[in-house]
Amino acid sequence: MKIATYNVNGVNGRLPVLLRWLEETAPDVVCLQELKAPQEKFPEQAVREAGYNAIWHGQKSWNGVAILAKNMDIQEIRRGLPGDPDDTHSRYIEAVVNKVLICCLYLPNGNPAPGPKLEYKMRWFERLTAHASDLITSGLPVVIAGDYNVMPTELDVYKPERWGEDALFRPEVRQAFHNLVAQGWTDALRKLYPDQKIYTFWDYFRNAYGRDAGLRIDHFLLSPNVDARLKAAGVDRFVRGWEKTSDHGPVWIEIADE
Repeated sequence: MKIATYNVNGVNGRLPVLLRWLEETAPDVVCLQELKAPQEKFPEQAVREAGYNAIWHGQKSWNGVAILAKNMDIQEIRRGLPGDPDDTHSRYIEAVVNKVLICCLYLPNGNPAPGPKLEYKMRWFERLTAHASDLITSGLPVVIAGDYNVMPTELDVYKPERWGEDALFRPEVRQAFHNLVAQGWTDALRKLYPDQKIYTFWDYFRNAYGRDAGLRIDHFLLSPNVDARLKAAGVDRFVRGWEKTSDHGPVWIEIADE
């Protein structure tokens, strides 16, 4: 089963890019972030015509997450991360697809930092870590995929010396990610490519993609029973070079059948 995550940066504005990528690469399951569309504006018909069932958690202008599955049922488990009933951001959705629990997230950016946005990010991270602890102790096969807005190590960022105060690279943010992984999760790309420079995001400014001045902020965390099935992983970075594309490239893993 091939599972992908893609911050599409506006699902309607980038719909031709999304549909082209789905047709060319045919992932079985897709986690999307930054739909930037209210619930009723998700392009369900176009996605279905491309061969995918979908569930989504929309929000006007901002955020938004979705899970797509090619010719497979999607059993929704929850929408919204537990732990704060007052948090109205559409940043989390969770479903069972082909006996795997797929968790799709869009973690807060946190900038400008320090400040209220960083504080919200850290609270969100705490809630994610608490929920992930429950998931990993459940024994279920779990994949937590999405845009984490974190570069875990200096290998994950172009010119790390320039990012020390940024909310994507501040020490407390990186520590929160490492605390999460330490529960027993596997960072899929780093398992297969422990020493390689791999980026998933390139800014629109200063020819970042052309210069390969990127960041690795889109991650797959795998429970032990999914880690044992991991066969391959990569980034479809060529999609970042397309016309009117997102500033992220799709990231994917392949796992063996049970």
